[in-house]
Amino acid sequence: MPDRIVLGFDTSAAHCAAALLQGDRLLAQCHEEMAKGQAERLMPMAAEVLAEAGLRWGDVALVGVGVGPGNFTGIRVAVAAARGLALALGVPAVGVGTHEALAFGLPRPCRIVIPGRAGEIIWQDFPPPDEAQSGSRPRQAAAGALPPGPAPAAPVVALAEGVARIAASRADRPGPRPAPLYLRPADAAPAREAPPVILP
Repeated sequence: MPDRIVLGFDTSAAHCAAALLQGDRLLAQCHEEMAKGQAERLMPMAAEVLAEAGLRWGDVALVGVGVGPGNFTGIRVAVAAARGLALALGVPAVGVGTHEALAFGLPRPCRIVIPGRAGEIIWQDFPPPDEAQSGSRPRQAAAGALPPGPAPAAPVVALAEGVARIAASRADRPGPRPAPLYLRPADAAPAREAPPVILP
């Protein structure tokens, strides 16, 4: 399905972003900075990019979602929305890491750096195409303490567009359901009661 409609979105930091593709063509996108309120804004934003392209929910053939790393709650908002949409629409959902979405279209090798918490940064190196990608994963460091490697690169596509494009490239390779990518445990204290059973 080369012309499938792909909806990609991300709420992994202080923003809410969505993009819509048809094949290789970007139909619509939206990115809004916001410190909170992503849970309330995400679905209306997705509906707006669909309306801008003259499409409806039933036209979506694939959902791509940014899985982090990033803000704990924001990642959960997007992942839960993607799983719910996939179930409701009967379409696949594909999780995409924040760094790999921002690295989309960049020449390799490259390094993507994003702000973390408490003066930290989160970075990931992407080796040349002929080298193994298995060792490439997000890592944390203090600001100004990056190890030797490629100079940090500026993205050439917006985050949600990168999510959608990478999801489209993986659509024919079934994988696990999207799951949050965290580099540290949540700051919240664990519940004292046993959690409810989550069905597969």
